[in-house]
Amino acid sequence: MSLRLCLLLACLTAAAYANKDASSSTGMHELKPTKWLSASELESVPSLNDITWERLENEPLHKGANLIEKIYHVSHIKHDLTPSFVPSPSNVPVWIIKSNGDRVEAKLNNYVEKAQAQTGFGEDEVTIVLTGLPQTSQTAKKAMRKLVQAYIQRYNLQQQQKNAQEQQQGHQQQTNKDYDYTSTSSEEQADQWKSAKTASGDLIIIDLGSTLTNFKRYAMLDVAGTGAMIGQTLVQLTNKGVPQEIIHLIGQGIAAHVAGAAGNEFTAQTGHKLRRITGLDPAKLLSKRRNALVGLSRGDADFVDAIHTSAYGMGTFFRCGDVDFYPNGPSAGVPGAKNVIEAVARATRYFAESVRPGNERNFPAVPANSLEQYKEKDGFGKRAYMGLQTDFDLQGDYILEVNEKSPFGQRTPAQKQASYHGVHHYQN
Repeated sequence: MSLRLCLLLACLTAAAYANKDASSSTGMHELKPTKWLSASELESVPSLNDITWERLENEPLHKGANLIEKIYHVSHIKHDLTPSFVPSPSNVPVWIIKSNGDRVEAKLNNYVEKAQAQTGFGEDEVTIVLTGLPQTSQTAKKAMRKLVQAYIQRYNLQQQQKNAQEQQQGHQQQTNKDYDYTSTSSEEQADQWKSAKTASGDLIIIDLGSTLTNFKRYAMLDVAGTGAMIGQTLVQLTNKGVPQEIIHLIGQGIAAHVAGAAGNEFTAQTGHKLRRITGLDPAKLLSKRRNALVGLSRGDADFVDAIHTSAYGMGTFFRCGDVDFYPNGPSAGVPGAKNVIEAVARATRYFAESVRPGNERNFPAVPANSLEQYKEKDGFGKRAYMGLQTDFDLQGDYILEVNEKSPFGQRTPAQKQASYHGVHHYQN
């Protein structure tokens, strides 16, 4: 066969494939919801105005998850939902939590000044939590309360250990006194906190969730615009002397994506990255602008980790960080969650449990592709720990099992940890 004939055949083949790809691409853009949902199913999908937080809390988990999935897919096929809600900074409540549990109330537009007025602020780690669920939900409120209690305990640990030593010294004179200084829930493991390493820091809660008074606001939240607004306040913090290396930004649900956008805005303005961003069940984005990349992702901070507790419910199954944890594998909700709101809130409960001193290793995980692979001990990497003390060198997807009720972590004895695919380096 001549060289000219070979070249001609090659050109014809390339043209055929190009036409095939073009027709396939056209077909994708013309895909209609009726291609995968029946007419009756489409008719049954309610409008955003018809969905309430109360409805999602009262519906069984899988029914609520199925509803969110339908809305998500229809909105992304039709591209008819453009984010439009950005809360006013003066309407976003902020709490500056003091070491004794008292809180200083502020708003997003003035919390930086109020935080700087607190004695010793910014000398150690600074944890900033963005709520992403309405605080009218008792489930969401309880999850955030547990997280705040955990950080208060963590930041007061040195005094707690001192008090425990004094109590132990006086135990011989008061043998009948049963005194537990810090036990406030079953999420704490008895006596483990007494040997935990001490830490100190400041906690700030930016209550974005309280502005999401109805589901439509939640669905139409402008993640990029809201994140840029919060990112600007982080720039103000560092301009007043708080090093970005000590800032840990945590986002709950849809606020995980807001945290990612805030991290991007901070980097765009300063040329530096925040130390860490943690996503607590990053949400499905029901509205977004065409041709725009938005959402929590690796690179939004020096280290990004995510905990997915409702991957097929209100949460996303897509990877969001350097390392993504899937308790009991990707599902509509983790064990014990009765509805989609509770499924989202479980990620906050898990993280709170890991914050409590002595519980840092309550959630051992292994890189795996499924829960079945994890159960068969067929994972392909070393054990690591989900939560506050997650190692910054981790990458990939990790699977673990959790309990239905608190305490949620399935802590494994040290000797078993050492024999299960080795032990990942633990970063203090």
